[in-house]
Amino acid sequence: MPKLTKIVVDKSPTRESQYTVWCSELKGFGAFIMPSGTRTYFVDYRNANNVRRRMKLGRHGTVTAEQARTLAIQALADVAKGNDPLENRNSARKSITVKELCELYIKELEQGRILGKGGHPKKASTKSTDLGRINRHIIPLIGRTQVTRLTKADVTVMMKDIMAGKTRQSEKTGKLRGRSIVRGGHGVANRTVGLLGGILSYARDELGIIEINPAHGVRKPKDAVRTRRLNEDEYRALGRILDQAALDDRYTRTTELIRMLALTGCRRSEVIEIRWSEIDSAGSAFRFDDTKEGQSVRPIGLPVLEYFDERRSDGADDQSPYAFPGRNDDKAFGSFPRHWEKIFKDTELEDVTAHVLRHSFASMANDLGFTEITIAALLGHATGSITSRYVHTLDSALVMAADTVSGYIQALIEGAELSFTHYALDRGSRKAALARFLAPRSDGAQTAPSEERLAA
Repeated sequence: MPKLTKIVVDKSPTRESQYTVWCSELKGFGAFIMPSGTRTYFVDYRNANNVRRRMKLGRHGTVTAEQARTLAIQALADVAKGNDPLENRNSARKSITVKELCELYIKELEQGRILGKGGHPKKASTKSTDLGRINRHIIPLIGRTQVTRLTKADVTVMMKDIMAGKTRQSEKTGKLRGRSIVRGGHGVANRTVGLLGGILSYARDELGIIEINPAHGVRKPKDAVRTRRLNEDEYRALGRILDQAALDDRYTRTTELIRMLALTGCRRSEVIEIRWSEIDSAGSAFRFDDTKEGQSVRPIGLPVLEYFDERRSDGADDQSPYAFPGRNDDKAFGSFPRHWEKIFKDTELEDVTAHVLRHSFASMANDLGFTEITIAALLGHATGSITSRYVHTLDSALVMAADTVSGYIQALIEGAELSFTHYALDRGSRKAALARFLAPRSDGAQTAPSEERLAA
């Protein structure tokens, strides 16, 4: 490996960030290392007009030091012939089309070099969604356009074509009887323009093809706000539908999953794929290793806790790592979408989705008087501080909130007609709860507040 020696530290305030420059025994060849530790190899030379040029050869990891040195030798040999390798590279790059740019972006995406939320490589599910939007919307509509000639007007036309359903299609997938249905619409158009903006930022910042991102400043359609939620009568109807479906043994597991969705407000994939190792009975929490927001700690109410404790006592956690396994214990339950459709078909709740149950949970928590930050923590939103990976013990107020919301929803599902529509905060109820909390032990000693959790 060529020996690299530190020669200068750039402290110029005009730079975007400071970096350290290293050189080797090969004149002009070296690397600059950012404060983050990223090393990029380069070669310095002067072209036929005596203009100093610095050409990047690649990041360490993508190319080795030996490979970068070989590239530097080739570039310097090209300069000796009177050519300008950086100008030639830029000319070739600037002639690429949006399709070719997308192919370069996809290659980076597959190598985990495109970062998503929190500065982490994009998740597999996000990659799949990005690929779908690239191949079904961006490339068919503007793939032939040269990147340097792409304008804000072109991006706007693409967005409006997606909104109008111009890219609508239905195609078979690799799965048995599987189909991919592409509908377009406002939401898809909005997110596709956002993705295109990220791809063009890559072209500007990583490839140096463009100086201005034409997707920036495009006026995007506002996403439709989903307001569908279950009222108390519909929760009772949900209970009747699930009880009826559970009479068929094929749907027993699915009805249990639906109840857990209703009682936790979790995302569908979070409940279906939850592992026994992620259920903390002692802490009354789900400790998800990986969610849409990364690692997440979610308080769970007593009805949920007791359900999983009962499953554990029956030895369910000895059979599979998943709480809801499929036919193969090594995989999570896979028949949920098909069963959901059959359970709700031709019922008064045919339009209900898993997200509606999540939204209804949040709405019920709001009805019961809990604050926005508490609801965010119950749902695992990034704005809720409870999503921190360093949280080990949940605030008792959050556990109480989870107990209250899940208990209220369970009572409705079981058909109860409740007299309160808000959580009781009158002074009498508060005094009674405090009296129970401070009740003396049977041996006459008082229970320390830290030894007992305040009941909901």
